[in-house]
Amino acid sequence: MATPTYTLIDSVTLGSSASSVTFSGISATGKGDLMLVVEASTSSSSHIQFRLNGDSGSNYNLVNMYGNGSSAGSYASSNVSVGYFTTVALPSTGAKTIVNASFLDYSATDKHKSVISRAGKSASGVDALANRWASTAAVTSLQVIASAGSFEIGSTFHLYQIVSE
Repeated sequence: MATPTYTLIDSVTLGSSASSVTFSGISATGKGDLMLVVEASTSSSSHIQFRLNGDSGSNYNLVNMYGNGSSAGSYASSNVSVGYFTTVALPSTGAKTIVNASFLDYSATDKHKSVISRAGKSASGVDALANRWASTAAVTSLQVIASAGSFEIGSTFHLYQIVSE
């Protein structure tokens, strides 16, 4: 059985606040999946969103489920200009959110890209999302976006390539 290998592509720790973080120069010839791990807080109530290859067209679709310990729900949206890692707004200032997102078959050029993510937000609940980027282009850049305000100092972003040998 093949053993998955995680190779760090890039890592960012914010020394100053930023409204987004971009990973560029991702190899279009790589095989396997990408894994993004984010531990971030935002300066105001915000969602964590993403764009692939700078695409701001209406090419993202998503479904999610969320809960906070006392209530749960689901949500779906199509033809939007960003993908989402969280749909329930993060608490503002200082509360950490952890996101784990898998970008499946990121370099394949014969299918749309699927992104599966989970997010845990201190004091506000959890999200589980499935996104589809309606493009057959290989993923060569990833922008992580705070929908309002900015990511705070000390927020971390790690991008890995996962391959099976």
